[in-house]
Amino acid sequence: MPDDATPFLANLPQSIDESLMDLRSLAIIVGGLLLYSLVSGRLRGTIITAPLVFILFGFAVGSGGLNLADIDVGHSAIHVIAEFTLILVLFADAARIDLDRVRLDHDLPTRMLIIGLPLAIVAGTFVAALLFPFLSFWEAALLAALLAPTDAALGQSVISARAVPVRIRQAINVESGLNDGIALPAVLLLAALAGTGQDAAQAGEWIRFGLLQVVIGPLAGIVIGFLGARLLDTAIENGWTSTAFQGIGILSLAVLTYVVAELIGGNGFIAAFVGGMMFGHSVRHPCTFLFEFMESEGQLLVLITFLIFGAALLPEGIAYLNPTVVLYSVLSLTVIRMLPIAISLFGSGLALPSQFFLGWFGPRGLASILFVLLILEESDVPHRDELLAITVVTVALSALLHGVSAAPLARRYGQLVDCMGECEESRPAAELPLREGHLRTERSTDERGER
Repeated sequence: MPDDATPFLANLPQSIDESLMDLRSLAIIVGGLLLYSLVSGRLRGTIITAPLVFILFGFAVGSGGLNLADIDVGHSAIHVIAEFTLILVLFADAARIDLDRVRLDHDLPTRMLIIGLPLAIVAGTFVAALLFPFLSFWEAALLAALLAPTDAALGQSVISARAVPVRIRQAINVESGLNDGIALPAVLLLAALAGTGQDAAQAGEWIRFGLLQVVIGPLAGIVIGFLGARLLDTAIENGWTSTAFQGIGILSLAVLTYVVAELIGGNGFIAAFVGGMMFGHSVRHPCTFLFEFMESEGQLLVLITFLIFGAALLPEGIAYLNPTVVLYSVLSLTVIRMLPIAISLFGSGLALPSQFFLGWFGPRGLASILFVLLILEESDVPHRDELLAITVVTVALSALLHGVSAAPLARRYGQLVDCMGECEESRPAAELPLREGHLRTERSTDERGER
């Protein structure tokens, strides 16, 4: 027997054990997905949301709970899943938002994005610097930017509730579809600045590098998104493609946009967002397969991300838990979010309850998780662990509070608007696709019941 076979034989039992552990982890994950799929219809519209279920499930089977599944956040497979999910979500969310419709009758999310989002980052920076004096200014600003994007999926009962006026729920839908891509350049630049410390020369280099990424990425997205839309339209009009392969082509286009931007020195995630926006604005045929994919395979990726969050990130957040972290998390979900939104809606004609409603339903979720996994984990920020912990605690608290409050508050708010009669809230507005397609599902269910 060759001598070099000895190490392999010596490590064989360990390799077998690791393989069995990986299989057991996989079995637990897919088992959880199967169980939830069996009761998902019964849970729709209740206080038990899918993100909350998978966060708690991940925590229970991960290192923070029973330690049944070995889910290492540093594993390359986790980062591949996270990268693909972020590319897909940025591209698909941007593609489903009709910018012409937004300009015509969705002024509320425009206000919230242009005025509310920057003000929320400024407010979050100020409060973080006050509560966490050990953070540098750039670290405080980075924390605020990480927590600025919202995720309507954590309050899905609101955007799918027909009792809530279309204009209000679509404001939440459009805002959550666009603010992650808008916040991303700020997150990248602030992460670079926070990692340079006080070295002015190094900071200048990072700023130049970051600006190049922010400029080249969108340019790549614009070109590829536009060309992709033209190619797809041509193929459809000439009967060269089938419906299923239209979807494969769109998904390939999203990944191609990311890869090309990275190859030429731009940021692929920004390119994916801008490419999706340009594609959705330019394409003449409906992207039905893309939306169907996001309702099934895309939703699967999102739920796995929440599971990873619960299993691998939540225990790290709890390890750093203290009253100051909880206080900042609560303020991030309330004052830091709600006051800027109220300011952005000043003069819109909305009643005060509507302003509070839109301010409260800015859940933190998928974008913050993916930003932490892909940007904060790879940066040289001095207080990376503390920033990660604060972000994780805020997302977990948001999943709980927004999840349990969505259904009852949607019903109560719908009743309130009904009593208001003719008002700004009930003004007609176009329906735009949701990431999960819950509204369409509920409508079809109602129609079957009526028949």
